[in-house]
Amino acid sequence: SSGGDGSPQSLLDPQAEQQPQQPQPTRLPVDRCTKWRNWIGFWFLGLCNNFAYVVMLSAAHDILRKQELGNSTATASATSPVDLQGRNSSNASRYDCNPVSTAAVLLADILPSLTVKLVAPFVIHAVPYGIRVMICVAMTATSFLLVAFSSAVWMSILGVIFASLSSGLGELSFLALSVFFSRDVLGGWGSGTGGAGVAGALLYSALTQLGLSPRVTLFIMLVIPFSMILSYFFLLVFPAAVPQWKPSENDCRVSCSEERERLIEGEDQRGEEEWDASRPEKWAIIRGLSKFMWPLCLVYFAEYFINQGLMELLYFPSFFLSHAEQYRWYQTLYQVGVLLSRSSLCCFKIRKLWILALLQVLNAVLLLLAVGYQLLPSAWLVFAIILYEGLLGGAAYVNTFFFISAEAEDKHREFSMATASVADSVGIALAALAAFPVHRYFCSL
Repeated sequence: SSGGDGSPQSLLDPQAEQQPQQPQPTRLPVDRCTKWRNWIGFWFLGLCNNFAYVVMLSAAHDILRKQELGNSTATASATSPVDLQGRNSSNASRYDCNPVSTAAVLLADILPSLTVKLVAPFVIHAVPYGIRVMICVAMTATSFLLVAFSSAVWMSILGVIFASLSSGLGELSFLALSVFFSRDVLGGWGSGTGGAGVAGALLYSALTQLGLSPRVTLFIMLVIPFSMILSYFFLLVFPAAVPQWKPSENDCRVSCSEERERLIEGEDQRGEEEWDASRPEKWAIIRGLSKFMWPLCLVYFAEYFINQGLMELLYFPSFFLSHAEQYRWYQTLYQVGVLLSRSSLCCFKIRKLWILALLQVLNAVLLLLAVGYQLLPSAWLVFAIILYEGLLGGAAYVNTFFFISAEAEDKHREFSMATASVADSVGIALAALAAFPVHRYFCSL
């Protein structure tokens, strides 16, 4: 909240409800049909924004493996034998693991997104939302085309980087955009991002299983950026306050704030002072956001440490599924858990985010011990734990942004939503770095 003179204090004061507050501008009243259109529009935006992120991991892995197989075949007589899956058949590890951790691809898919989220909140207000969406669409299409036509490792990695940049820019932009709509759209966004994991993995697997090559499959995926255009420009019902193609002469948020004031009906609203977006004030807001960002960062650190450092090592040789099939089902159940919990905002809300962080850390510790000491008797138990892991991660994501949107001061809300999106990316990047030595240690046994 802010002091009576408008000076920044704690951004999100837990005792703010007990103190007199200035009346806050409300959003434009909308009918039921408009609310559903906006909810569905944000659902598709969440799906399209994260879809490339999910698909590019699988597609780039397939093409890289094909290139590695070609190199291995050319030098087979001088090197160790390679099996049909492109793996070193001389691997004597009891965990049957790849020599390179899957965290390597994750780093290429998260570091560009993290860079965007760290820098963009301080400058992105100068770029109107319509232009941001077109940039995301262009980068998503470029990522698909680069990986589809890749003939070298660097082209595949470059495609992954473009997908990461698009995902990062899209996430912070659409979260910030949500402040102009009913808060219900956050539920649609969260559910859509959860659905992207399931839809992306299943659709890519289904098309390649039908016999289509990864290249043809990626050409088909070009429908995704086109769908983002349709969802944004033709499905959403925009308030007049949204800076679509160019900001105002000063700052788009000033005109947006004034527009929201004009939409208020029946309230004696005192005019807002122009927010000069000074750097010290922004840092003060970030400090206020820390009670939300640290739990989210910790949840995602534990979550992706499991996914990229431990999941491949949770192998049960006597189970009826192969190692690859076990891993595939781990990933699928994780995405199902994320989808369910990111769609739960309309049913219940969790304010104490630190509980979710603690439970996720306990999950990571349990599975680390299970890998080291072979504690778990069956893959069925791992399936249940992985589903539970996805439920915790998805719940932490949607509840974090819901309560930031609910508690942030109106003139700070757009900046707060964009800035807080960096927390999960920091957690993922740190998890990828931590996964390397852990994976290397266990594979050496």
